[in-house]
Amino acid sequence: MEIIFQVFLLVIGFVLLIKGADWLVDGASSVASNFKVSKLLIGLTIVAFGTGAPELAVSFSSLINGSTDILVGNVIGSNIINVLLLIGIAAVIRPIKVKKDTVSKELPLLLLISTALIVLLLDVNLAEAIINTFSRADAIICLLFFSIFLYYLIAMARKNRRGKSAKKEVEKPKYKLGKSFLFVIIGLACVVGGSQLVVSSASFIASAIGISERIISLTIIALGTSLPELVTTVTAAKKGESDLLVGNIVGSNIFNICIVLALPVVFAGGITPDHFETIDLVMLILSSLLLCLLARHNHKINRREGALMLAIFLLYYGFIVYGAFA
Repeated sequence: MEIIFQVFLLVIGFVLLIKGADWLVDGASSVASNFKVSKLLIGLTIVAFGTGAPELAVSFSSLINGSTDILVGNVIGSNIINVLLLIGIAAVIRPIKVKKDTVSKELPLLLLISTALIVLLLDVNLAEAIINTFSRADAIICLLFFSIFLYYLIAMARKNRRGKSAKKEVEKPKYKLGKSFLFVIIGLACVVGGSQLVVSSASFIASAIGISERIISLTIIALGTSLPELVTTVTAAKKGESDLLVGNIVGSNIFNICIVLALPVVFAGGITPDHFETIDLVMLILSSLLLCLLARHNHKINRREGALMLAIFLLYYGFIVYGAFA
């Protein structure tokens, strides 16, 4: 009976995610139009940080429970999924246009932060330490990177408010400002609540058949906490909201590393992730690098390139699943 109830909660979670993401995209897009700011900026902030809330909740919970593998695996897995699966699906649905500033500024920043995380984690390989740790000092470095990102967002907002280019980009608002924010708040509440239902019920079902924390965090939990980004990305792709889509992924991945992973560690002290493997870190940096390279080519990610990202994702997760049951 308990498993049947958990499956029921899983279905309810998916319903909340799908409908909430639709409201979130409409509301965020309308907020951008009302304030005459770019949808890319809204995607990098409101949508990205909002859909990153499930990952942050899971991080604090896993740290409190002493599950450091879940904390690290959730961030690594979510970032890989966001790029390879989400961008891949979106590009297959409709080719994604990527702005020049995104190619030259935001994506290189994401690649830099991802590389920094790997360097900070590989103490055994790079610093000849006995074990790999992610210390409070490492977490503070990530927070400093996030402050650079925030400074960039503030500069972008000022530029958009002063420049004429933003006015050309902004269309007539779909809703008035109050209703737009209402849609954003309700949408965020639905995607966050829905994702929590999905993660908790899926984790219960997975634990019942006995799977390691690394596998659960890289697959079930990472997929579950990435569901808000997934549904929001697919919805944005169908509506042709490329700026919102790309901004959501870039902002979410930076938020995951600099806040979801670093903030709990700043409060609680260093952690020692025991069971993550080199291939997980390789895929993290490879996904960010691939996104940069594909976006730089003609400032567009086409359907063929989206299919390539999906193929790499399936190979990686096929390897993980095979390793779990081999």
